[in-house]
Amino acid sequence: MNPLRIVFMGTPELAGVSLETLLAATGFDIVAVVTQPDRPKGRDLQLTPSPVKLIAQRAGKPVLQPAKARDENFLAQLRALQPDLVAVAAFGQILPLAILELPRFGCLNVHTSLLPRYRGAAPIQAALLHGDAETGVTIMKMDAGLDTGDILTQRATRIEPSDNSQTLHDRLAKLGAEQLVETIRDYVAGKIQPHPQPTEGVSHVPKLTKEQGKIDWQLPAAAIWNRIRAFTPWPGAFTFCTAKSTTDNSVARTTLLKIWEARIVAETGPAGEILRADKSGILVGCGTESLLITNLQREGGRRMTAGEFLAGHALHAGGRLG
Repeated sequence: MNPLRIVFMGTPELAGVSLETLLAATGFDIVAVVTQPDRPKGRDLQLTPSPVKLIAQRAGKPVLQPAKARDENFLAQLRALQPDLVAVAAFGQILPLAILELPRFGCLNVHTSLLPRYRGAAPIQAALLHGDAETGVTIMKMDAGLDTGDILTQRATRIEPSDNSQTLHDRLAKLGAEQLVETIRDYVAGKIQPHPQPTEGVSHVPKLTKEQGKIDWQLPAAAIWNRIRAFTPWPGAFTFCTAKSTTDNSVARTTLLKIWEARIVAETGPAGEILRADKSGILVGCGTESLLITNLQREGGRRMTAGEFLAGHALHAGGRLG
């Protein structure tokens, strides 16, 4: 039996895990990899290939990088490849019908939520932000809508209190890759029938912006804690403080602080007020309860414990963050 001819489409690290898993699986022939064009990155804005491109190059696979998925030259290249199936994971562009209708088994997409919940660009962060107890991956057959295609399979995973968007991303990337391979095998064999997404429980999440990371201390401590987890490592949950340097008490500076880790404490105090600051952490009042900041980073500085930060920045009870 001839191997299944697959075109893979994806861009970031999450997609790279799916590509590596497909490359390692038997019975599949990855005839080409499609990813976004190289983008400027870093301080020198050097053109940098996507994680998916690097994996494809190491595997010796042809790489296509269309600026637009609707480009006629690109579509002609896809048709010439005659794929049986297109596998998609975080590609970053809406696919036109010309691609969706090209392969005989259609286009299957890895989405990191339990659809129809959290359609859109940031499902991992949304699950944390809303304090969900679980999330998961959905393998769907794509249609012309935004994450509206029929469901093939789903697999859930518990969200742990220790999770942030990076740890959850890594777990879902692995889960999605494994589920993609299993689903392709069963779907092509006729063991799975697509079924429409439920009409109940539909929600949409847009792309994240840096501004969303600013902490509103009027919110309950639990909501702020979820925001820190959801926005770690990017765009980062942040606040501002004005404090005197321990080396020059005459100079007070307003500093942006990125909060990496914190925990909820059942104490009350004015929202945004520092209730205490010592080696155990910086305790800040919230709308309800308080938040103990244990790991943070000054803008332009390194990540450090609260004790390390306080050794160089004088924060005292009664000061304010905001």
